[in-house]
Formats: sequence, C-alpha cells, structure tokens
Amino acid sequence: MTTISSMFPRMMLTVLMVSVAAPVGIGMWEHYETAPWTRDGRVRADIIAVAPDVSGLVDEVLVHDNQLVHKGDVMLRLDSERFRLAVRQAEAALASREAAADKAAGDRVRYEKLSEGVVSQQQREAVRAADLQAKALYNQAVADLAVARLNLDRSEIRAPVNGRVTNFDLRPGAYLAAGHGIMALIDTDTVRIEGYFEETKIPRIHVGDIVDVKLMGGAKLAGRIESIAGGIEDRDRTLGSSLLASVNPSFSWVRLAQRIPVRIRIESKDVDRLIVGMTATIQVNVRRRHKPQRAGL
Repeated sequence: MTTISSMFPRMMLTVLMVSVAAPVGIGMWEHYETAPWTRDGRVRADIIAVAPDVSGLVDEVLVHDNQLVHKGDVMLRLDSERFRLAVRQAEAALASREAAADKAAGDRVRYEKLSEGVVSQQQREAVRAADLQAKALYNQAVADLAVARLNLDRSEIRAPVNGRVTNFDLRPGAYLAAGHGIMALIDTDTVRIEGYFEETKIPRIHVGDIVDVKLMGGAKLAGRIESIAGGIEDRDRTLGSSLLASVNPSFSWVRLAQRIPVRIRIESKDVDRLIVGMTATIQVNVRRRHKPQRAGL
C-alpha cells in the first residue's frame, strides 16, 4: 500500500509544475489576447503623383529614379520657347489695350466737358460705355499676361515637398500632357508606421505611448503613438437599389474583432531606414507609458 511519504515527492513535483506552468500560461494569454501588439504593421507615407501643369516637350531631366530632392528643386524642364513667345504676345496685346484704354478715357473726359447742346445724351453714354469696355479689355490683357508668365514658370517642374523620386523613367524629347502623372514622389516628412490593432486592444492604447517596432528585415525602431483612427469602413453595410440599407447576415456566435489603424511617429534618426511598404511587428510598451506631469509639480 502506497504511503503518504512515498506520494509526497510526486505531489511536490506536481505542485511545482503547476506553479511554473500557471504564470507562463497566464503570461502567454496576456501577450496574445490582451496585450496591445500586432504583427500587422506597415511603413506608410504620403505619395504625390507629380504631373506637369502645362503640356510640352521635355528639354532637361535633372533627377533620376530613387533620388532625394528638396522642396523647390527643379526636377525637369519643358521646352520653354513656345511659352516665351506667348509671353511676348501677351505683352504686345497689353500694350495695345493700354493705348486703346488711354484713348477711350481721354474721349470720355472731353465729352464730359462739352455742353448738352453740342453732344446728345446718347453720345455721352456711348463714349462712357466705350471707356468702360476699353478698361475691361485692358484688365483682360493684364490677366492674359499673368497667365502666360505663369505657364512659362510652370514649364519648370519643381518638387512640391521634400521627398524621394520613385518609379521614374523619363528622357528628354518625350511629350508630356498637362495633368498626366509622370512620377511618384514619396514625402519623406510624412514617413510613418501604421499598425492595425484589434478593437479589443484599443482601450489599452493611448496617444503618446512608447512603441517598440521590429521590421521584418530585423531592424528595431522606437516610436510613439501619434493618433488613433476615428473610424473604419463598414464592409457589411451597403446601399440597396431601393436606397435602403443592405446589411449582410452574420452568425451571432462568430464575431471577429475589427482592426483599427493606429498611426506611429518614428524618431527622425530612424526614418532613413524605412522603405514604404515594409511590414513590421508593433508592441506598445504600457509599462513605459508617457504620463503628463501635473501643473505645479
């Protein structure tokens, strides 16, 4: 018959194993089910589709693919001869309209000085209308000259932001149409990481929290929560043909947590290591949560 003394070592071993396994199991549950972390992170940035504002032939290409540019840098120039001629035409038209306006103004002054017995009221009104029309045509010529000069200035395509040129393959001699995109420019000032957290973990995430980021390539970065999205698309609801809401049926016992985008600001020294589209694992460090200081302390 087994005695208590012989069972004691086995009982102690069982208690020891349970005491070790319980914290491990609780920790794993906390980490995978409630801790604010996600493997669904992406490096993102604002992408600008650079397009010419005027049409023309490419004369000079001053950038190459994957080059860094600064705001205001000239990236390429269109053939400007046509635009220069347009400016000269507008200047000539303005000079002509200015002369006509001066003449109309002088005629109006002279007719205003004449008595009613010399000129009729109808003649006065006709001269006044001619003066107003000449001034309007002069103002139109001023605007036309401003547009011609603007088109000449826009023949130089400049970088609208600090960024990196990508997906660019253009050579001199190509014809560009106004409004047609020619390259993608990544705004390097907006490079960030966006993590898609389950809605059950959002209550434990706060703006200003410190975040540990690990890229799939192995690099480790530090950042802070910048903002949390205010809404996401309801994919289960559409607009029916009768303009009533059409809601897809779902099983009440199967409820998948929605993923909410959370924007993370990365320290400036690490931004150059990021490539838009890379994937990352994100861990919100709740133990190092940033706490605002109280006033007077």
